[in-house]
Amino acid sequence: MKVLIIRFSSIGDIVLTTPVVRCLKQQLPDVEVHYLTKASFRSVLAHNPYIDKLHYLEDDINQTIAILKKEHYDYIIDLHHNLRTMRVKRALNVQSYSFPKLNVQKWLLTNLKLNIMPDKSIVERYMETVKPLGVMNDNRGLDYFIPESANLKNTDIPMSHWAGYVGCVIGGSMNTKKLPVEKWREFAEHCPYPLVLLGGPEDREDGEAIASTDKVRIYNSCGKFNLNESAWLVQHARVVVSNDTGLMHVAAAYKKPIISLWGNTSPEMGMFPYYGSNNLKTSYEPLSVIFENKSISCHPCSKIGYNRCPKKHFNCMNKLNMSELSEKVKIFWINAQPLKSH
Repeated sequence: MKVLIIRFSSIGDIVLTTPVVRCLKQQLPDVEVHYLTKASFRSVLAHNPYIDKLHYLEDDINQTIAILKKEHYDYIIDLHHNLRTMRVKRALNVQSYSFPKLNVQKWLLTNLKLNIMPDKSIVERYMETVKPLGVMNDNRGLDYFIPESANLKNTDIPMSHWAGYVGCVIGGSMNTKKLPVEKWREFAEHCPYPLVLLGGPEDREDGEAIASTDKVRIYNSCGKFNLNESAWLVQHARVVVSNDTGLMHVAAAYKKPIISLWGNTSPEMGMFPYYGSNNLKTSYEPLSVIFENKSISCHPCSKIGYNRCPKKHFNCMNKLNMSELSEKVKIFWINAQPLKSH
């Protein structure tokens, strides 16, 4: 049996599909698992041992389809479910299963504040697509694999951080999903532990502004390391504080204690840190704290995010209590294991 999984983007969304990949490979004898994504996300999946072959979406989707037709798939598992995946499915003309995006329910939540979303992770909806093949969720959570070349050494970070640090994921795909710089600076004043700021090159300037408050205790790694090296830093953090972004899900894959920060988006859409069987209402994960301001009447206002707050006050983030956030970090820190030598 040959199965094609499709998820084009982005980092976090792709990481959330990894239970489907693993369960397919481990539960179906002799299955060959292929995965179609964008070339820019190659490093997210390149070292996943449960994937037999990766394919990349080209600028010309017809070229991609021509390549896929030669594979003669038995099934397509569509975990993106948009117009481009529809073109692929029509062209390959084999049995396919698509996950429910629940766009109507998301619209009701963001526009009318009527919440009829299921309290379960989006992973559970992804897993529905492989039930017809007899594949079930093994409840082992997410996967993230990095190559040996991405393994950093203690000497790659300041000596002041060798005994442990809080990983602070300051980046995000949209501005309204990012805790403002001044709030990070306020958090740093309350939090007594070494901090490593995590993000891409685009977050470098913000990282410098945050680190300027204490350049010994706060290390700005933004733009210094590639994605997999940043994943290593996440893996070895004692606690992770993260915006709603890809590295948050990488941290969940490594079973790290996570305090997730929510601005204009909401964990109720199913994108909260997932450890294998946790939901929002009846099966809480002790390693995960959802930190959001539910007293703001306009929250949540988008399923994706905006470049700026539509109301111009951004109170969903600006009103978050950084002293309270620091206290939650302290609780996790006491029970976490220190950074190991490498």
